[in-house]
Amino acid sequence: MEKTITSVNVKEKSWTYETQKRWLGVIFSLPALVLLFTFLILPVFLAFVYSFMDYNMLNPAGKEFTGLDNYTRLFQDAIFLTALKNTLYFTAVVVPIQSAVALGLALLVNKKVKVAGLGRVFFFSPVVTSMVVVAILWTFLYNVDSGLINNTLNFFGIDNQPFLLSPDQAMNSIIFMSVWQAAGFQMMIFLAGLKEVPEELYEAAEMDGANVWQKFCNVTLPSISHVTGFVLIITTIQAFRLFIQPYVMTNGGPSDSTKTLVFMLYENGFQFRDVGYSSAIAVIFFLIVLVASLILKKALKQ
Repeated sequence: MEKTITSVNVKEKSWTYETQKRWLGVIFSLPALVLLFTFLILPVFLAFVYSFMDYNMLNPAGKEFTGLDNYTRLFQDAIFLTALKNTLYFTAVVVPIQSAVALGLALLVNKKVKVAGLGRVFFFSPVVTSMVVVAILWTFLYNVDSGLINNTLNFFGIDNQPFLLSPDQAMNSIIFMSVWQAAGFQMMIFLAGLKEVPEELYEAAEMDGANVWQKFCNVTLPSISHVTGFVLIITTIQAFRLFIQPYVMTNGGPSDSTKTLVFMLYENGFQFRDVGYSSAIAVIFFLIVLVASLILKKALKQ
């Protein structure tokens, strides 16, 4: 009888202890959950709801449900279609170039030489610099009359280029600057992956007579495939979010040639106060990024 009572007491104490642990877990998680709900889940839900409304921030009492009017207006808006094209173009060009440059830099600083550490600092420095500062700096570099780049071109007998003032060159100029600024971040991720490749694989490939290119294609790339997939996905998401560079350097111009979806979302939401229309842009933007990420993830698995 005493053994039975003791067993029941132990079970009750164990149940009480497990219950306390669960409640402690809930209590400690509650601040993070509140912040997550307040700044992520709730805004997403409200953006979806507002996208079906005619809602101007200057007249919050005049909200009116309009169904799919914002979405219909969106796909009839030439500026939106231009912003979508610019965003897709930027992403399609930046992702492969930036990833390739980052991998090349990672291979370079992975060499066992004395200056490798200095190279890492040098290539990573633009990443830790504020994008606003970098954008302002490159605006001066791209200056038509007194910019360093045009002065260098003049030295080689090439005429001044308009760069940010030309609809044909502005986006490509931003692409070049963006690759220079962000490649160091992906470089560090690639570098971590390269450090995990066993040296025995390179030694075995060398014994089989493989040259540098064959070792890269048959040893390095397959060994860092998971890292490559991660880099491609995060670079794609970052590219779709392009905003600071065109906002600081061109203000979306010239002739909307650098206006992106995020820029247009900001413009309609915070400058024109058209919350309903900007929410519709946000929903479309979210769906595009989601679909692009899923397609890229599936393609990389194959």
